Order: sequence, then C-alpha cells, then structure tokens
Amino acid sequence: MDLANWKLLVVEDDPDGQEVVNRILKHHRIVHDTISNAEEAWEMLQENDYTAVIIDLHLPGQDGWSLFNQIRTDSNLDGVKCVAVTAYHSAETAYQAVEDGFTAYFPKPLEATSFVRELQNVL
Repeated sequence: MDLANWKLLVVEDDPDGQEVVNRILKHHRIVHDTISNAEEAWEMLQENDYTAVIIDLHLPGQDGWSLFNQIRTDSNLDGVKCVAVTAYHSAETAYQAVEDGFTAYFPKPLEATSFVRELQNVL
C-alpha cells in the first residue's frame, strides 16, 4: 500500500514519544492522528477508518495490550493492523507482541528509516 493511502492512529502518552513519531510520519507525508490514551483511541477508532494503529504498550489507565485485545474482538475493526511500540523492550516482550498478533513491534527509541521501511513492509 502506498504511503499516501495510509491513515494511522498513534496512541502514545509521552509528549517526547509523540513528537518523535509525529516528525517521522510528517516527514514521509503520512496522514495520522495522535492521541494520548486508550480510551480516546477507542473513540477515534469508532469514528474513523484507519489503516493501522501504532500503540504504546505502556499507557496510563487502560494499557496498550488491553486496547489491542479490544480492537481484535471488534469485527468492525478486522482490517486494522496494530503495531506495538515500547520503551520497555525485551526479547520476551517482542516475542509476546508478535505471538499475540501485533503486525509489527518496535522498541524505542524509534529509528526513523527502519521504522517507516518496516511499516511499508507490513502495511
């Protein structure tokens, strides 16, 4: 899928993390919305069509894992890909994210070129 056809939802609570992802996506002219918690993400997902959701696994309140499970159980969101990001990287977390069904997994800090290249591969 061409980058110009993407619409991403970024769910990231950390302002610095939001800034990094926003800069990367803006640089590549990728349309996206950014919000800071799972509850707002759920509302956005009900109101908009997204190609994918980039989910920080460690969100305040409802965490990224719970949001992912909520997305996966909603048949209206079947085509939405979910991408995990976390600052709390470990081999076990990476394995679990992919095993649970995330389309991709990225440890923070994100490396801009490989992040977008891998998104292109999975989306």
